[in-house]
Amino acid sequence: MRPLILLVPLLALTACTGTTAGPSPSQGATMAATFTNPVYAENFPDPGVIHAGGTWYAYGTNNATQNVPLLTSPDLVRWTAGGDVLPQLGRWAVEGHTWAPEVVRTATGRYVLYYTARWAGGDRQCIGAAVADAPDGPFTDASPEPLICQDDEGGSIDASPYLHTDGQLYLYWKNDGNHIGRPTHLYGQRLTPDGLALTGERVRLLTNDKPWQAHVIEAPQMVRHDDRLFLFYSANAFDTDAYAVGYATCATPLGPCTDAAENPILKSSAGAAGPGHSYLVTGADGTTWLLYHAWSPDAIGSTVPGRQLWLDRVDWVDDGPVVRGPTTAAQPLPG
Repeated sequence: MRPLILLVPLLALTACTGTTAGPSPSQGATMAATFTNPVYAENFPDPGVIHAGGTWYAYGTNNATQNVPLLTSPDLVRWTAGGDVLPQLGRWAVEGHTWAPEVVRTATGRYVLYYTARWAGGDRQCIGAAVADAPDGPFTDASPEPLICQDDEGGSIDASPYLHTDGQLYLYWKNDGNHIGRPTHLYGQRLTPDGLALTGERVRLLTNDKPWQAHVIEAPQMVRHDDRLFLFYSANAFDTDAYAVGYATCATPLGPCTDAAENPILKSSAGAAGPGHSYLVTGADGTTWLLYHAWSPDAIGSTVPGRQLWLDRVDWVDDGPVVRGPTTAAQPLPG
């Protein structure tokens, strides 16, 4: 995902992951039983989420003062802004373009944060990995080189980890082909148990070959539901109302994957424009919810309020996900 930059230099979700902003004003007195979108009314693009110790942690694309801003919540609705969980980028990276972070807890008990940043070696975005002992960091990237940087394919962005039922870690990402006028693909590859190195075959899972996707497909997240695998993703231009969310079904964590005929499953409405870069989470009661960012329809491309954080329920109908959104009416709190 490409942010607007104004900067100065499922596993039950334990592995799906300052200043108090609190719920949006529209939530008001109904907060005890219901909520309304957006659940965080300030700019917080590209949310990646993890659940640990009874708290939800959300990580977002850089803002004017933080490489990786943090939000925390007890219930996915009331969010509190925290500090910068990645105060120092890896030596290979240049500050100012730190995008789309996601975190996983590995078998070592440590947390690994995958982030996108500008490569110091050229005009490319690449993916790095940083480690911490706790989900709120601070994370440290000790590597002199990025984890992934497909220079010949425009760079690499939007890394997303997935822990399969057999304990194997995988990483998914997008080559930044649209940066150089080339096709974009979603890739998958196995990770070593510590999450810090890739191993095995790298596989192309999807390509932007559908009209609604236009020039870009990005923001992958592999999800397991009822013993089936679903690859959620976003497509089209992020700074327009054409940006939307789709999914594919996959036979294994490394495919093959088949694009869903009903895509996109989340798109612009009267209340939200360009919804995307989603992250599916599972509540304690087994219900599934989609966190995503969206513009206010009258403020597409703005920095204030920017891309706000939204939350909507996902139901499973005929073995496929149906997103009940974008919604602006009051709805029950996640269970």
